[in-house]
Amino acid sequence: MADDFPGWHGTTIIGVRKGGQVVIAGDGQVSLGQTVIKGTARKVRKLAPGGHEIVAGFAGSTADAFTLLERLEAKLEATPGQLQRACVELAKDWRTDKYLQKLEAFLIVTDGTGLFVVTGAGDVLEPEHDVTAIGSGGNYALAAARALMDSDLDAEEIARRAMAIAADICVYTNGNLTVEALPA
Repeated sequence: MADDFPGWHGTTIIGVRKGGQVVIAGDGQVSLGQTVIKGTARKVRKLAPGGHEIVAGFAGSTADAFTLLERLEAKLEATPGQLQRACVELAKDWRTDKYLQKLEAFLIVTDGTGLFVVTGAGDVLEPEHDVTAIGSGGNYALAAARALMDSDLDAEEIARRAMAIAADICVYTNGNLTVEALPA
């Protein structure tokens, strides 16, 4: 991917697993340079390939992310109920296919059991501390969520508070959230 990858400046997505629940939350801001184009985009979606419910959030180019989500759904249909395997297969294709290599997006996906970040560098990463985040405000949200993990808050409230902190710090992140949860 190019060093000037514009997808980092446009969103924040967080995944939190705690207390029998996995939540993925994302803000709604779409930016083009320093201009906010839209404030209510849905960057977190439920998928149901083969009857298995999956939640996915994306950062980066919207068209590229939709292409990757379609490819992930196809991988999941080929390997029903095996999210990690589907993610690895997607990452391999993404890394080696000349068309896919040009896609500029990142994904966080969960089936309620696994929680993964999938990148165009061929990575399928599972968080060590049950929290992961991507996008321009991802590090802010990640730090806030990790600090809240020992509290009595549930996964959704941790995600919401972490996203609020990221929105206060990152100019490419807003407080319009889409939150989707699955039982762990």
